[in-house]
Amino acid sequence: MSVETGGVTHLFSMGIRFKNSEQFSALRESGKRLESVMRAVEAVISPGISTLDLDVVAERAIQDSGSEMVFKGYGKEYGTPFPASICVSINDEVVHGIPKKTRIIHDGDIVKVDMGLRFDGMVTDMARTFPVGYVSSEAEHLIRVTEEALLRGISNIRIGAKLSEYGKVVQKYVEANGFSVVRDLVGHGVGFELHEFPQIPNFSFSGSKDVEFRSGMAVALEPMVNAGAYPVRLGKDGWVFTTEDGSLSAHCEDTVILSDLGVEIVTRTR
Repeated sequence: MSVETGGVTHLFSMGIRFKNSEQFSALRESGKRLESVMRAVEAVISPGISTLDLDVVAERAIQDSGSEMVFKGYGKEYGTPFPASICVSINDEVVHGIPKKTRIIHDGDIVKVDMGLRFDGMVTDMARTFPVGYVSSEAEHLIRVTEEALLRGISNIRIGAKLSEYGKVVQKYVEANGFSVVRDLVGHGVGFELHEFPQIPNFSFSGSKDVEFRSGMAVALEPMVNAGAYPVRLGKDGWVFTTEDGSLSAHCEDTVILSDLGVEIVTRTR
């Protein structure tokens, strides 16, 4: 799940909550369990299944792992709580798709699954995009580029590096492949809660107040990449974002921790 920026003015609000070694250990275990839930959901994605079916699998897997759901009920303080344990977004849906019994997955779709959980007090967040059956060459390329952009961005993170350096790497790679990076949704701090400061754009822009990556940070990095132009629109349900031009969109997210030992992706254990 992502945070709407509402414009660039407040992208770099401070208030970062740093984690200690014990909390990092809990984040590692949380990430391992979340990755296992994602694999359970991936295993049942197929033509004819509903997005609600995926949610049922995820909720059961989260509970069986001894973890807590963090998506379900999220946003209740704003008046419209998210009703499911995961987000499932299809094709031109960018993020925050609400699982429904009537939303059926078809051959040729690309399905974005975004999920989080809390274990031992610590929250991790991740997303993947899955092709269903035979998909177009454009869709295959879009999925590969989105994941590679994230991994390239992470490979450039180090203690003392600027958040903007991550965004520049992601944007450069995405645009070199003919796609565009969503501007209205960004990555974020994570750990004690699902969404913490700082907000982390997957693109760069002039005039921004930058922040350094520091030891003790935990972040959820998540490029959202459109096959067409980058503008998105919010749906009537107040949750799902779609591409404004109807083009395909892909999403890939990992939780990353930064310590004196280096940079570690806790939602990729194999």
